[in-house]
Amino acid sequence: MLLVEFEAVIDPLINEQVIALAARIRDRRAFGVQDVVPGYCTIGVHFNPLHTDLSALEHAIEDEARTLGPIEQLPDRAAIEIGVRYGGQWGPDLDAVAAHAGCSADEVIARHSGRTYRVYMLGFVPGFAYMGRVDPSIAIARHRVPRERVSAGSVGIAGEQTGVYPIESPGGWHLIGRTGTTMFDAERTPPNLVAPGDFVRFVPLPEGAA
Repeated sequence: MLLVEFEAVIDPLINEQVIALAARIRDRRAFGVQDVVPGYCTIGVHFNPLHTDLSALEHAIEDEARTLGPIEQLPDRAAIEIGVRYGGQWGPDLDAVAAHAGCSADEVIARHSGRTYRVYMLGFVPGFAYMGRVDPSIAIARHRVPRERVSAGSVGIAGEQTGVYPIESPGGWHLIGRTGTTMFDAERTPPNLVAPGDFVRFVPLPEGAA
């Protein structure tokens, strides 16, 4: 794998540049390149060393980065809305997050749903979107001991990140709610509901809503 590194910070403009450069590398369809994966501030270029000229690939990436240049303004994209049932059986850690923040559970919900989040990257499991940033007051570290099973659709917080578990899996994020929205479907085109660079808003749903 070839790793392309930008400034090591979580910054929307740098992340936008990462996504744009990753798209350019992907569009080149260089022989032997198997996957191009953008992260917060890096790009992983997975290639077959038996079929890829590494030096040529490095020069091609440098050329693309040079012509791309810095990005100084984010594109105007409509936010994708995701309905969430907060607390109770849906969000067993909501009260713990409220205690950590020194506020009520309702205020945690208001702070979490009151922001538009940027999807910085996908990872961990298919369709898991790392989004940020949450209000600093409700930022909370992962559980020391992860749960063995987290239900699909669970909405969690880890540090200043928030995300939705797209499938049932182990997980250590603090769970504050759950959505019925399908985040990943292998039969769908594209399979992921959101992509790096998208914007997301969480919308509180009343009790009993689908």
